[in-house]
Amino acid sequence: MRVLIADDEPIARQVLRELLEECPGVEVAGEAATGLETLQQAERLDPDVVLLDIHMPQSDGLEVARRLRPLPLPLIIYVTAYEQHALAAFEAGAVDYLLKPVRLERLRAALEKARRQLEGLRAARTHAAQAPQRIAARAGDEIFLIDTGDIIAFRAARSGVEILATSGRYHAAHSLKAIEERFPPPQFRRIHRAFLVNTAHLRSIAPLSSRRYLLRLTGGIEAVVSKRMAGVIRETAVW
Repeated sequence: MRVLIADDEPIARQVLRELLEECPGVEVAGEAATGLETLQQAERLDPDVVLLDIHMPQSDGLEVARRLRPLPLPLIIYVTAYEQHALAAFEAGAVDYLLKPVRLERLRAALEKARRQLEGLRAARTHAAQAPQRIAARAGDEIFLIDTGDIIAFRAARSGVEILATSGRYHAAHSLKAIEERFPPPQFRRIHRAFLVNTAHLRSIAPLSSRRYLLRLTGGIEAVVSKRMAGVIRETAVW
């Protein structure tokens, strides 16, 4: 597991580096001292995990995570002295939220959670590679072949099934039930009778009430689900 340390305090980075040396299977990929540098290093080094401080110059940690979040990796573990940002961090998809001073046992537990998520992502990619990769879709008088990885969700409408993709909106030639059978879990999950979502495009899960949650997907697409289904989606997406 390759880890990028992002903190504006040199001593804090040194402490984390020394703690990571006590964690088997972990490699320090690099360090960053500002939000901008974190984004640049994440693109250059391609780490699996970022240990990310909240308060940093040139974009704080939450903004950095939002800009990284369109991609499934790197995973984010916040390391901060400010406990009041925990809810926002988890809603943004953080693996964990560690308070300074960080204990070795707590860091190991967070990295183990990240390791499980990485294994789940790899398994999902393997499954997706074995599944049908494209689906025919109509927009106006034209027929397009859409890669399943670009499909955010299928949504039932009066006119048929609508395909919400990163490249636009299309109409499917098949029923939602037939599409669900063709693209089974874990890549796609039915969240209610009219919505089938691609779990790879899940960006956050936020509570609306004690029983209902709001899913936010790529492209600003939102859907409301039950607490039970939110849990299923969270596990499928390896949160």
